[in-house]
Amino acid sequence: MPLTLLLLIAAWFAQQPASPSVTPSTLDFEVFKTRVQPIFLARRGEHARCIACHTGGGQTPRLQRLTPGATSWNEEQSRKNFEEITRLVAPGDPLASRLLMHPLAPAAGGDPFHIGGSEKVTRFLNEEAREL
Repeated sequence: MPLTLLLLIAAWFAQQPASPSVTPSTLDFEVFKTRVQPIFLARRGEHARCIACHTGGGQTPRLQRLTPGATSWNEEQSRKNFEEITRLVAPGDPLASRLLMHPLAPAAGGDPFHIGGSEKVTRFLNEEAREL
């Protein structure tokens, strides 16, 4: 797996001890809001944005729907997204984080159950990681 991919959310869990019980207070909300959450809104070429499948439906994570006309989440929506996402991360152990691993192509360590264009997602996440 490319090292740059691990940097994607490594800033979010850097120096955090691994814990089976992750609470929002063990992760940095501001880092999530400014560096991680925008990835869910980003356009990915011909593939749908993450929010196309992960808002208001049965897909995990279940992100908040954007307010009509909004281009990003408000503070309350971001807090709810943060609470949802914290269940999918393993602070201090990025390779155990479903948030990081699940959307990747199987060859990059992901699983075959993500239908959101895994190979394209892997490339996109690598590009995002270079900017962290």
